[in-house]
Amino acid sequence: MDGDNQTTVTEFLLLGFSEESEQEDIVFGMFLGMYMVTISGNLLIILAISYDPHLHTPMYFFLANLSSVDICFSSVTVPKALVNHMVGSKSISYTECMVQIYSLITFITLDNFLLSVMAYDRYVAICHPLHYTLMMSPRLCVLLVVTSWVITHLHALLHTLLMVRLTFCSHNAVPHFYCDPYLVRKLSCSDTFINDVTAFAEGGVLFMTPFVCIVVSYSYIYSKVLKMPSAQGIRKAISTCGSHLTVVCLYYGAILGIYLHPSSSYSLQDAVASVIFTVVTPMANPFIYSLRNRDIKGALRKIILRS
Repeated sequence: MDGDNQTTVTEFLLLGFSEESEQEDIVFGMFLGMYMVTISGNLLIILAISYDPHLHTPMYFFLANLSSVDICFSSVTVPKALVNHMVGSKSISYTECMVQIYSLITFITLDNFLLSVMAYDRYVAICHPLHYTLMMSPRLCVLLVVTSWVITHLHALLHTLLMVRLTFCSHNAVPHFYCDPYLVRKLSCSDTFINDVTAFAEGGVLFMTPFVCIVVSYSYIYSKVLKMPSAQGIRKAISTCGSHLTVVCLYYGAILGIYLHPSSSYSLQDAVASVIFTVVTPMANPFIYSLRNRDIKGALRKIILRS
């Protein structure tokens, strides 16, 4: 385009999973069911934590924030895919696509940061139980969450602005059910070198920093657990960290399944990993935390009985 930064593409086509209507109907039903469970499950977690004063602790404060992010994360992609199926369209406007990219980057990164903050909280609870109240003060908890929000929004803004500067010519078919930043960038007919370098360097640092914090936190926790004299103490530590560790494995397993070997083609493996990451993980988190947590189940029981 000879340096012309005018965007000629006004919309993108989200190809989704299949061209066959019967398979699309099945996917629509699955997505609708999982999305409803995601919203209701995470809302129940937030209500339970807000309702019960005994749950007004740092651990549950971070969990409520994680549930809020999961609701937003799932709402970025699923509703648009459901609406497109109902109206028989695959299109998404250029502006909607950029907003979706911004929101996706924000909530993916925010999930990453909140999981690292929760890992630090578990480290303090197990390795420094006598100083837990002092170290995890309400002011520090709010500061950690606010800092995570600010960093992730700046990160998303940077990559969205770099995406906006690209030129899109005739190719506008995205082999996905949402605007994946990598696949949209591959459609550009202008030079994406700056985008690629920034995604690799800045994006890699921002992704790896929380991951390293999680690994270091659990390394200290593991070392502490090995030194515990009683089996009861070990069981309590495992119970404290089990749910969070399960969510961490599900989150990083899914995201590595998508971005470890990105390609312009949309394989079945990519489709499964994307669904796990964007739909299944936000739906599973409230079940993972509530089914193994007597406090959450007790608070939910009170809400149901009072209703």
